[in-house]
Amino acid sequence: MAEHRPCTARGETPLQRADRNFVELLQELRVTQTGVQILFAFLLSLAFTSRFTSLDTVQRVTYVITLLLAVLAAALFTAPAALHRSLFQQGAKPRIVQVSSRLATTGLVVLVFAFSGSVLLVVDVTTGRAGGIAASAATFLVCVGLWGLLPRLVRRAGLRDETQGGPGRPEAAAEEPAVRSAVRIPTPLHGTIRQPSGVREGAAHREASARRR
Repeated sequence: MAEHRPCTARGETPLQRADRNFVELLQELRVTQTGVQILFAFLLSLAFTSRFTSLDTVQRVTYVITLLLAVLAAALFTAPAALHRSLFQQGAKPRIVQVSSRLATTGLVVLVFAFSGSVLLVVDVTTGRAGGIAASAATFLVCVGLWGLLPRLVRRAGLRDETQGGPGRPEAAAEEPAVRSAVRIPTPLHGTIRQPSGVREGAAHREASARRR
């Protein structure tokens, strides 16, 4: 029964946390699957257009590779649903979440190359080889920056905020002198217990002020 005790700040058990993580993962996959479906439909229809016969060898190779990458990305993004269906009600939800997360991450990596290849193909056909390569490289850098670099920067910023001092420390530091000044030693123990230097200096200062008054 120990595995059903709350284990997170939300008071969730391991199974509840796995259920929540899997639902969040499915929400993310819905967003990415939409982009993959649009890209895949575009690539499939492109082969049946009249302009496709005028493509050169490089453009045809780019088309085939991009199409296969789109298929692979779609397979990776739908694999978590198939994995969950195959292991349904077998007590493997935490493991399903771990494997599904890795599949989704791999799918994003493949999708970056699929996007870059599709941009290379379209711009190459419309403007030329140099423009296609430049547009493809720009697409690759944008995807890597937004999907890979930005999360790491956000994570580092969060860790830096935590290490610089969490909430409550300034208040605790401000309360400490007040607590020390509020310490009073009974009269019979004055000769046996020494007050801290800060307390002694504060008491002497107050006595001198009282005498001046």
